[in-house]
Amino acid sequence: MPQAARNDELDDFVEWLGELTRQVDSSLLDEWEKLAAGDDLDQADLVRPPLDATAPRPVSGNARAFRVLVRNAMFRRVELAGRRDRATLGELDRDAGWDADAWEDAMAPYWDEHPTLLTDADADARGPALLMIDDSTEPGVWRVRQILHDPEGYHDWAFLASVDLAASDEAGYAVVHLGGVSCG
Repeated sequence: MPQAARNDELDDFVEWLGELTRQVDSSLLDEWEKLAAGDDLDQADLVRPPLDATAPRPVSGNARAFRVLVRNAMFRRVELAGRRDRATLGELDRDAGWDADAWEDAMAPYWDEHPTLLTDADADARGPALLMIDDSTEPGVWRVRQILHDPEGYHDWAFLASVDLAASDEAGYAVVHLGGVSCG
């Protein structure tokens, strides 16, 4: 793809896809990277290498790809909140103490102020501009603020969460612990 046609979203997707491939079978990615670099593959490259006894890179090992996983996990909550699906939100966050009733109570003030929660692509509700990640406050933990895209564009409401990197590496996906719903 020409460099002029690339953007941050495409680069994020390529990083995420590369990391997913690496987690599944790193030999495929190694061959792809050789081809992309213009290196010729020899006959030995065409034979699958023996399985490596070492563990794959942890899911948080590629920070850019892991940020995409975190953004997807947070936006999943935005989508469910936008549909007012408190039952599914409660199932998703029950380990953090957020059942359906807790979600309903936390979102009630938002619904008092705004008739809808925008989640469509036209509103750029999923975009990286509405997700803030602080990875410098506490080792092994990312603090996350997912800003909610209200119809007026105030962006004063947000989901606050933490991401446990060690738990994420063990689970193989972003382990998000919701901390609250905040205004201001």
